[in-house]
Amino acid sequence: MAKVQLTDLVLRDAHQSLFATRMVTADMLPIAGKLDKIGYWALEAWGGATFDSCIRFLNEDPWERLRKLKAALPKTPIMMLLRGQNLLGYRHYADDVVDKFVEKAAENGIGVFRIFDACNDPRNLKRAADAAKKTGKHVQMAISYATTPYHTKEIYAELAKSYAKFGADSICIKDMSGLLKPYDAYALVKAIKAKVNIPVEIHTHATTGLSVASLVKSAEAGAELLDTTISSMSMGTSHSPTETIVEAFKGTEYDTGLDIIALLEIAAYFRDVRKKYAKFESSFLGADTRILASQVPGGMLSNLENQLKEQGASDKIDAVLKEIQVVQKDCGYIPLVTPTSQIVGTQAVFNVLFGRYEKLTSETADLVTGRYGALAAPANPELVKKALVQNKYSAVLTARPADTIPNEFAKIEAEAKAVGANSVEDVLTYAMFPKVAPNFFRDRAKGPVDPASFAVKPPTPAAAKPASNEPAKYVVNVNGADYNVIVKPTTGEFSVSAAPAAQVSAAPAAPAAPTGGTAILAPVAGTLLKHHVGEGTQVVPGDTIVIIESMKMELEIKATAAGKVRFLVPTGTQIAAQQPIAEIN
Repeated sequence: MAKVQLTDLVLRDAHQSLFATRMVTADMLPIAGKLDKIGYWALEAWGGATFDSCIRFLNEDPWERLRKLKAALPKTPIMMLLRGQNLLGYRHYADDVVDKFVEKAAENGIGVFRIFDACNDPRNLKRAADAAKKTGKHVQMAISYATTPYHTKEIYAELAKSYAKFGADSICIKDMSGLLKPYDAYALVKAIKAKVNIPVEIHTHATTGLSVASLVKSAEAGAELLDTTISSMSMGTSHSPTETIVEAFKGTEYDTGLDIIALLEIAAYFRDVRKKYAKFESSFLGADTRILASQVPGGMLSNLENQLKEQGASDKIDAVLKEIQVVQKDCGYIPLVTPTSQIVGTQAVFNVLFGRYEKLTSETADLVTGRYGALAAPANPELVKKALVQNKYSAVLTARPADTIPNEFAKIEAEAKAVGANSVEDVLTYAMFPKVAPNFFRDRAKGPVDPASFAVKPPTPAAAKPASNEPAKYVVNVNGADYNVIVKPTTGEFSVSAAPAAQVSAAPAAPAAPTGGTAILAPVAGTLLKHHVGEGTQVVPGDTIVIIESMKMELEIKATAAGKVRFLVPTGTQIAAQQPIAEIN
């Protein structure tokens, strides 16, 4: 066996990092046979944001993807990324859900469980680790790497020691943002190796330009496993090129023994596949050293860019990257990895758009009050105070978050079956994303989207060219959904308002017309998730009346006047920024 072995991330983290996790299974299967022959230690192909993206954007069953990949990769273990007690969702789950999810993931084809927690809180990892050990599969415990005053190599080495006591088969240093510097990597691997006698794997993104050197120094320090991705899907916000590492070690004691010619054939295949997803490509294609300060993970960058585009705020990316540093510190120097990267990133966007913590997401409030686990450092006390009031908590939670959650699989199963779930796997899909899964169950029979639909459609006039004083109407496709766009001439300029076009099936009810009351506007684009009060309820300024979902986070919308609420938009409707969603009369 080679002294250094490689895990290729092309089927998961590469496209998550480069083009917002949009690769469809049909673009993976034709090359699977060649990938299987290479001799990788593992192929990372599941978990992370792939599950969410499958049902939210691609109309694909993630479990079916796993089964197909397993059949096409009989020799190479499939690795999944699992967020400990969060599994693949954005909240903590009860222990019985964790047990069932891990059991079914193993049954459907997972061979390596890479388990991590954004807080590096061992209490959030033990149940998932125990469940994975019961399956007999390889259990790899990951350390979420950050560079803050509260994260040292000594602390990381002690974490590795505690994970080894869980029964971990290997340890992963998970550097989500490309922050791991070569000599720091060497020292960190040495420190961990002094505490544990199991293999160490290095996962580091190429975003800052440090990754190749860091992988080399890690191998010199004794790391046996390295994460790479095939060259045509590498660098930028992705990872070091597989072929580069193979050639760098060729003829040395670290020689991987992998066939460079076969790897080049795989690279050629993905070079063509990548062109289909150009619409979602991150603009961070070179080395971006701003990330050394902002610590934004590679997988988050491409998503953050797309989310800012949806909010009409693409020009705010630099301000958001700076604000992320403030929010991360205020949230107890939390490592930025899903879900904390999304929580901190979305809060930073809202801070830039509306003022610092003027609009606090429910998830940010949960994070700073202990609902995700213990923080590395104390959170900003003023932020904690505001979070406790907003989410109506009496105190910061100090217990293991899952200890407050009673067994819930049976309840979730009943809910899931009521909206179309027809297997245990479907129930688990619903558990992860209860707001998205029902639509997926309804539309699943239509089959996966065609990547050709991702191409930007040129605006097409909906009718004959209007008179100069009339609005022009267009239909524009965004992320696979059609939107009505109305362009209104003003004094030499154009103002644009957008609202979702009616869908072919299960179209939501049309928005009601305002009647002259105080309008409540959606501050950001998203989905109207819930009417927090009943139609006609008497409210006063500051009362929460609507909850919207934007950038995967929940945001409370409050009354700005006293009176009776009238809702203009039904729940489940996609809404545009500044669209009237309710009025108070």
